Amino acid sequence: MAKTNINIRNEIKSEIAKSGWTLTDIVNEMNRLNPDEPTTTQNISNKLSRGTLKYSEAKKIASIIGCDIKWIPTDKS
Repeated sequence: MAKTNINIRNEIKSEIAKSGWTLTDIVNEMNRLNPDEPTTTQNISNKLSRGTLKYSEAKKIASIIGCDIKWIPTDKS
């Protein structure tokens, strides 16, 4: 697993844990909100490990746990 994938996985899992949700609860809520595209805890876990989680899925996870994903310009000086 690439270092970037590990960092992204750890960041997302950390935010989930801090929010008091479990990955299983997140997946159940994702399936409730979008029953036409069901997923499993294993599927999301695999995507996190491989670094293949879609941006739309990351936004759904963030929304469920009460977070926003922000694009903040970096100082390039």
